[in-house]
Formats: sequence, C-alpha cells, structure tokens
Amino acid sequence: MSSAPTNPWGRVDDDGNVYVKTTDGERLIGQWPGGDPAEAMSLYVRRFEGLETEVGLLEARLKGGTVSPDDAAKAVTKVRGQLVDVQAMGDLDSLVTRLDALQPAIDAQREQRKAERAAKVAEAQTEKSRIADDAERIAAGSDWKNGADKLRALLEEWKALPRLSKSADDELWHRFSSARTTYTRRRKTHFGEQSTQRDAAKVVKERLIVEAEALSSSTEWGPTAGRYRDLMTEWKKAGSAPRNVEDKLWKKFRAAQDAFFEARDAANSLLDAEYEVNAEKKLEILADAEKLLPITNVDAARKAWLDIADRWEAAGKVPRARIGEFEGRIRAVEQAVKDATDSVWKKTDPEKSARADDMIGKLQRAIDEVQDKLTAAEARGDAKKVKDLQQDLDSKKAFLEMAQKAQADFS
Repeated sequence: MSSAPTNPWGRVDDDGNVYVKTTDGERLIGQWPGGDPAEAMSLYVRRFEGLETEVGLLEARLKGGTVSPDDAAKAVTKVRGQLVDVQAMGDLDSLVTRLDALQPAIDAQREQRKAERAAKVAEAQTEKSRIADDAERIAAGSDWKNGADKLRALLEEWKALPRLSKSADDELWHRFSSARTTYTRRRKTHFGEQSTQRDAAKVVKERLIVEAEALSSSTEWGPTAGRYRDLMTEWKKAGSAPRNVEDKLWKKFRAAQDAFFEARDAANSLLDAEYEVNAEKKLEILADAEKLLPITNVDAARKAWLDIADRWEAAGKVPRARIGEFEGRIRAVEQAVKDATDSVWKKTDPEKSARADDMIGKLQRAIDEVQDKLTAAEARGDAKKVKDLQQDLDSKKAFLEMAQKAQADFS
C-alpha cells in the first residue's frame, strides 16, 4: 500500500477523511472512502487554487481600476463567505488576509470616485448654466435661420452631462426649456408675419409684371425706360415673394424689361450707325467754326456763325456717345461769338441794328416753321419727332432771345 500523500495545509486519514489546517485547528472538509488519497488531496487543492486565482484576479482588477469599489466590495464579501466552510485545501488564512488587505484600496478608490463625481457634477453645473445662458441669448435674438439648430445642439450637450441635485437640475432645466419655448413661439410668429408679407409681395409683383409686359413692346424709349426704373424701385420695395414663386416672378419681370431694352438698344444701334454720317459732317462744321477763334472781326464772325449754325442744325444728330464732345465744342464757339457780339452791339450804328433786325426776322421765321412741324408731329402722336423738334425749337428761341436782347441795346 502506497504511503499517504502529504500537504502542509491538510491531510487524508486512513478512513478517507479529508482535513484542512487553519489557525483554528483542523477542519473536516470531505471524505474519500476507499479511494486514492492522492486523488482526494489533488481535488481539494485544485479547489483552493481556484479560490486563490479568484482573489488574485480581484486584486489585479482593483489595482488596474477595472472594477468599481462597490463591485469589488461585493466580490470580497462573496469570496469571504465562501472561505467560511469552503471544501478546499490550502492556506485559507492567507486568502482571508489578502481579502482584508483589499479594503483600504477599496475605500481609497471609493473616495477618489466620490471626489471625481463631485468634480464632474460641479463641471456639469457650470456647463448647464452656460447652456441655459446661451439658450436665453438665442431666444432673445432674431437668428431665425440658425437658432433652432443651435438649440438642438445645446440639448444634445445637456443630455450628455450628468444630473445635478434635483433642485439645481430642475432650476437650470426650467431656464433652458423656457428659452427654447420662447424662441420657438417668436420664430413661429416671425415666419407667420413673413409669410403674410411674402403673399402681399407676390400680389404686388404680379401687378408689376402685368405692366412690365404691357410696356415691353413700347417704342417710346425715354418715357418707357423711366417707367421701368420706377417699376424696379417698386419691385425692390415690395420685398420677397414666397420662395417657390420668387424666381419665377423675377424671370417674367426681367424678361419683359429685357425685351424692351434689347429693342431700344437695337433701334439706337441703327440710329448710331445713321448718325455716324452726321458726325462726319459736323466734324467739318466744327473745323470751320473753330477757325473763327479767336474772334478779331465780329461782323465776319457773326455772319459766318449764322451760316455755321444753319449747317449745324441741318446736319442732324450724332451718336449718343459723341453728343457731349460735339455740343461742348460748338457751344464754346457760339459763346465766343455771343460775347463778342454783345460787346460790339453796345456801340453799334443803325446799319448794324438793321442787320440785327434781319437776323431776328430770319430766326422768327425759322421758329414758326419748326413750330408748325412740332404741331403736326404732336397731332400724329410721334413722340420721338416731337422730342427732337422741341429741342430744335428751344435752341432757336434761345438765339432769338439773344438777338432781341442785342436789338434792345440799340434802342
């Protein structure tokens, strides 16, 4: 018969009883009658090793911070309870000692976590106060486009924060919630008013489109262009129509304008081409007129000017881009002749007075002729011709007024 196995922490007697040794003495933990004592001892040692492993894992988890203090305390209590009557062979007292040694670490971690929670709560209170402040600023503002998104983002921030004490959390939540409600109501009111304004703008713009389309075929270039400017001012003043129709309305309004201005530009281009011929004639007339300067012979200059003035009027219009240049140069000669004539006429003789009478007669006849043409154009409703004749008439009347003033000086 083989000798009985030995173990410093227990034994198996001849009757198969298995004992474990503790500081309180031996304790019967099981029986293995008729069996191999070595197998019995091995079984109970393995049970101890399992407990030892469990305690070691608990120590490691606690040290590594992967178990909460409360869970660690529960695990200690559980293993300690198992050790009371455990059927295992080994240094059970050492396991109790190791479990006892875990308590200070558990207490320290509990205090540390308590401090961390307090810090997080304090931080959460600061953040929630900031969220409430931000929400109230948004509610008091008028950022209707981005405000709702900002409030939703603040709500997500709020949800991610830990709760405070009930009273503190409720107070801050009330501020935050009230701000959201206030903003939502104001935003709804704003868009309601805006919708009403947009509907009103739609009505106004539809009316403007009707008029713009009616004017698009007009050939009254000046008055119609002016009216289009007025319509554009009214369009801008009306504000925006609903988004789903604003672009359509604008395209119709713009199309009407484009039709008119394209027709006007085409007509003006034709006129400018025609007027280029007149411009060449007037350049020759300008060269003759400017040869009079400086005036040394007033009578000769005045006679030459009368011919030049007739030729100038007869030459017709020049392209719009050159009107300023041509008018400036011819008026400079005209003014020089006028100034020289005024100076001499103050000291003139009856012969010169007679010549002045003759010029007044010519001017009056020319005025009468233009007036007849103007009356006929008005009767035909030819607005363009009326405008041109009126300018011609005003110019001749100005010359007549100058001549009459000079004649008065002879009296």
